[in-house]
Amino acid sequence: MNIALIGASGFIGSALLREALARGHRVTALVSRPERLAPAAQLAVRKADVLDTVQLTGQLRGHDLVLSAFSGHAQPDIYGYYMRGMRSIVGAVRESGVPRLLVVGGAGSLEVAPGRKVIDDPGFPAQWRATAEGARDALEMLRAEQALDWTMLSPAAHIAPGARTGRFRLGTDQLLVDDVGESRISVEDYAVAMLDEAEQPKHLRRRFCIAY
Repeated sequence: MNIALIGASGFIGSALLREALARGHRVTALVSRPERLAPAAQLAVRKADVLDTVQLTGQLRGHDLVLSAFSGHAQPDIYGYYMRGMRSIVGAVRESGVPRLLVVGGAGSLEVAPGRKVIDDPGFPAQWRATAEGARDALEMLRAEQALDWTMLSPAAHIAPGARTGRFRLGTDQLLVDDVGESRISVEDYAVAMLDEAEQPKHLRRRFCIAY
């Protein structure tokens, strides 16, 4: 498969890149700083500005799918930058003719009770609120999208480096927790689930989630 990966040098993006290359896919890594990525077989690295929709459209053409690990963590206006970027990405995918878009989502928009989301908790970490709000609103934008086959994968509440086990649970819009009430996933297993979805689509035009 020929995959365009936006944000391939980031925390989750780098795990997605490793998993995609390990499975033998060809990957075009679209990043703002190409020097962060080491050369590898089956990997092409391109400098990209997600806010330049016209340029991005050209860079996406010819791929089988687009995998977006785009985030705004390093920007002063995290929410505003992320939403502008996501609108540009969706527009570029649509105009490029690439048939599928897979998006890294957040846990903040998952439900913990009917009508109540993770992000609604008064103790939700302030440093992650803008990111969570962006992922929540990007999901609503995708749900209103008429032209694309999209999928968003939300991680568990806690995602961190760990083992690639290949053993995890998948859900839909409700936060998954284990027997002691924790919601965890390794970034390596998150990447496994995302590439599984890329290879064998089971969640077209909807969001799903993952946890141990």
